[in-house]
Amino acid sequence: MPGSTLPPFPDDVRTHPLMIIDYELIKAGDVEEVNRLWEAATTIGFWYLKNHGADQEVNDMFDMGAETMALPLEERMKFEQGDDGQSFGYKKVGANAIDATGTLDAVEFINVSKDDALAYPQVIHRTYPSTVNARMENTIAPFVRKGLEVTYVVLNIFNDKLGLPKGTLEKMNDMEEYSCSETRCIRSPPTQDKETMKNPAIGAHTDFGSLSFLHNRLGGLQVLPPGHKEWSYIRPIPGHAVCNIGDALSLFSGGILQSNIHRVVTPPGVQAEYERWSLVFFTRPGNSKVLRALVESSHIIAEAVKKRPDKSFETGSTAVEWFARRIKNQRIRNRTGPETWAASRGTEHTPTAT
Repeated sequence: MPGSTLPPFPDDVRTHPLMIIDYELIKAGDVEEVNRLWEAATTIGFWYLKNHGADQEVNDMFDMGAETMALPLEERMKFEQGDDGQSFGYKKVGANAIDATGTLDAVEFINVSKDDALAYPQVIHRTYPSTVNARMENTIAPFVRKGLEVTYVVLNIFNDKLGLPKGTLEKMNDMEEYSCSETRCIRSPPTQDKETMKNPAIGAHTDFGSLSFLHNRLGGLQVLPPGHKEWSYIRPIPGHAVCNIGDALSLFSGGILQSNIHRVVTPPGVQAEYERWSLVFFTRPGNSKVLRALVESSHIIAEAVKKRPDKSFETGSTAVEWFARRIKNQRIRNRTGPETWAASRGTEHTPTAT
């Protein structure tokens, strides 16, 4: 498993505290813990999640990632995601811009569609490397199911807090509808060059979808909360996932749920000398769902929108259109200038942040 013996996260760097939410308690409906989750989701939009029960699935996914990245680059490139706005497949280092000037990203990853994983061996969206196929049923599909289970527990809590009809948010993220939901296993090479260390590995962004279920082995994740001018690290805690709200949930809720800016940089201290692996399950709405505030379904959301006349919650975009636009305009081969980067932006409170 990648990252089994790693140096500790240093104590001499700026970190931003996150609430630790107990999954077993929110699953059981514990009122105090549910309220703590709601506070985290409506302030910074990030929290730690413990007792999620996915440790084995996570370890197996990291093994899948290592096996895939060990394939020759030529073999991985047969499954490259391309420049047309599709995310599923392999992305090489330097395929995306991380800012308006066209600085290149420094990570590679393998993305597997939720739909492909659950339908295997039927192909829904695309094919994958042999190392992915070998683990589709015993590794990837179980991780997808665990990610969806966690997501639906959280969504149903938000659904109640927002005063929506029962099952509304779960329906917007229906497991049966094709979507851009995916697993992502990311490898960042070790960094020792001081100039390279100044650039983010993944630029400042909000996540595209509803909820992200993230597992880190090293530091590197940073957040820029609203009102802050300096980035802060999120300290990785063994056995704890980091969850965060994406654009879709922020829009559906009329901005009540916070989709916050974050980025990935070189791990701090001696951790920079090690490969950085991370793993995410991104839950995204069904492809046909329109990204807009659900004002007709909730007076709470309607009131929130009224209080923000400066902001539009009507994107006029379906989930698949929103996603494809953001992905396509990050690809360096699609870049024509700073306007391409601007076209890749989502709900960022500081769209120019890098």
